[in-house]
Amino acid sequence: MATPTSRDELIEYAKRQLGAPVLEINVADEQCDDIVDDALQFFYERHFDGVMQCYLKYQVTKEDIERGRAPAPSSGGQYGGKTGIGLTSDSSVIPNNQPIGTGTTTNFQYLENSNYIQIPKNIIGINKVFNFDGFYGSAHGMFDIRYQMALNDMYAWGSMDTLSYAMTRRYMSDIDFLFTPDKQIRFNQRSGRLYLDISWTAPREGDYLIIDCWRTTDPNDYERVWNDSFLKPYVTALMKKQWGQNMMKFTGVKLPGGVELNGRQMYDDAMQELAYIRERMSNTYELPPMDMIG
Repeated sequence: MATPTSRDELIEYAKRQLGAPVLEINVADEQCDDIVDDALQFFYERHFDGVMQCYLKYQVTKEDIERGRAPAPSSGGQYGGKTGIGLTSDSSVIPNNQPIGTGTTTNFQYLENSNYIQIPKNIIGINKVFNFDGFYGSAHGMFDIRYQMALNDMYAWGSMDTLSYAMTRRYMSDIDFLFTPDKQIRFNQRSGRLYLDISWTAPREGDYLIIDCWRTTDPNDYERVWNDSFLKPYVTALMKKQWGQNMMKFTGVKLPGGVELNGRQMYDDAMQELAYIRERMSNTYELPPMDMIG
């Protein structure tokens, strides 16, 4: 099928591009699965169609608040599954009044708070966490200042200047930004932990965090991924490389009829194709990096 809609169909498509069923493609099924997994990982991390922006809603629990408010664990201690990180050269410790000479070492102990929440594996990037404690929007119902403005000012919109109203809202937004700036976060997709460097006295149990993030485009949910114009040739080139690597051990072996296998040439050709595809990826499908200012 020229338009694959599943993993197996993509693998069969790549084999046909390499000559199957006329030729026997000497690549094991396990190797084909590894090739597709590697191609998908590259697709997720580099292709603009490999991810999609989404908003996650996370409800704060009592355990999250306790871990966020807890001080760093004491030396050798542990809290919430997070142990102090220690870097030592040996067991000796130098007193403060002793000069450091040759052969002497000092122990250092590094500790870290457990102010993080666990993020699903399909999240590869996080932009921000929306404010949950706005200066003028944190109240509820009729006590919200926006409600009061609508209650007291909207009736006069027919006679008042809407520009003044817009300027007032802009001024209030500036005040809100000064008192409740964007939340400071740290995230690394390999650790899967979103660290919230905030005052943990602000969130309450049951509150929701709205996380602006990037999620991988799972082909099990969106079958069009299997037919992507980048993914198909990339998987084919990776499979050709694996085929050539498998056949390199037969280099110089002559088959009946005088045919000689040349796995090295097949491998080199595949590497050139991969270099071209990856360069095209950077120039065509990859989002450009943001300009650095300063």
